Amino acid sequence: MPKTKAPTAAANIYAVVGSDEAEVKRVAVELAQKLTPRDAGDFGLELIDGAADNAEQAAARIRSTIEALQTLPFFGSTKVVWLKNANFLGDNAIGRAASVQSVLEELSDLLESGLGSELTFLVSATEVDKRRGFYKTLVKRAEIQVFDRLDSGRSGWEEEATEIVRRRAKKRKLQFDEDALDLFVLLTGGDTRQIENELEKIDIFLGKDRAVHVDLVREIVPLSRAGVIFELSNALAIRDLELALTLVRRLLDQGESAIGILFVAIVPTIRNLLLTKDLVKRHRLPRPQLPFQFISTINRLPAEATEHLPRRKDGSINAYALGIAAQHAHRFETTQLIAAMQACLEANLQLVTTQLDHELILTEVVVKLLGESNVGGTSVSRLSRH
Repeated sequence: MPKTKAPTAAANIYAVVGSDEAEVKRVAVELAQKLTPRDAGDFGLELIDGAADNAEQAAARIRSTIEALQTLPFFGSTKVVWLKNANFLGDNAIGRAASVQSVLEELSDLLESGLGSELTFLVSATEVDKRRGFYKTLVKRAEIQVFDRLDSGRSGWEEEATEIVRRRAKKRKLQFDEDALDLFVLLTGGDTRQIENELEKIDIFLGKDRAVHVDLVREIVPLSRAGVIFELSNALAIRDLELALTLVRRLLDQGESAIGILFVAIVPTIRNLLLTKDLVKRHRLPRPQLPFQFISTINRLPAEATEHLPRRKDGSINAYALGIAAQHAHRFETTQLIAAMQACLEANLQLVTTQLDHELILTEVVVKLLGESNVGGTSVSRLSRH
């Protein structure tokens, strides 16, 4: 969700800023179209390119903006002055230049003194130094919309990304299954440009039918390395042996090392299943219908009950991954998960000390987790070769 701050003065100064470049550009274009008077023709919008190559050019663009704001529109109508894609408002070499700061102060003074009712000012930028006087003027005088990129390394990004996808899918009247939504969020990683692109592809593909199932997401949305790892983890959790082996093979074909697959996908999945099964049993926790529900459940537990849980780089609990595991932990026995962890240890030793086929080693771990030594009459060695 964007952060919006209403102005204290008349609403004829607007700012669209933030690190999410695609969203800033989209919203700024829509806002410019909305603000530009329809009956003003070509004189209704004065556009100034804020993408400067150096400090001298940046200062010239700011002076052009000041001149535009001091020039009344023709024929007594109204006009919008848009300083577009300004790249000199951040903490960079151009933005720190004394010549740029000096002329920005002039622009700030002009905005502080107020614009006439016949003028509207819009500025858009993807990098803004909030310590500078110009930004403080915008905070005081402008209606600001801030769109920052989601940090996928930060706790809770999945929930924010899910809300973004839900909101945009609703506009297109797309109806996501929960599994399809989870996969879509992970594959797009909170990138609003990719979210929009992939939703458009799904929209066009579906036609009148608006239901989005997980198989469609797999077919339409490009499966990145992170997506394959997520799919492998999910396949293990729901005990889909055939899909799990297919994804192991795909990762190996993509050049992923067997050690990497073991420690990035298989071990974390088994560990999370074991941890959540223990939490659910020890604290009598309900099985969540959605991963996010488990986050609030964990937050209600005492600190000593969660101190052993895996953490993100920022020190927060990786509750989303645990939430997914909690949905499926009931499918496994504790002894089975412990045996699977032991199998991972043995597989690690085999991978670094023997010349055994890596796919066969990983296949044996997967089959060990799923509690089968023979599936449908097909031996493990035969499965690994298919």
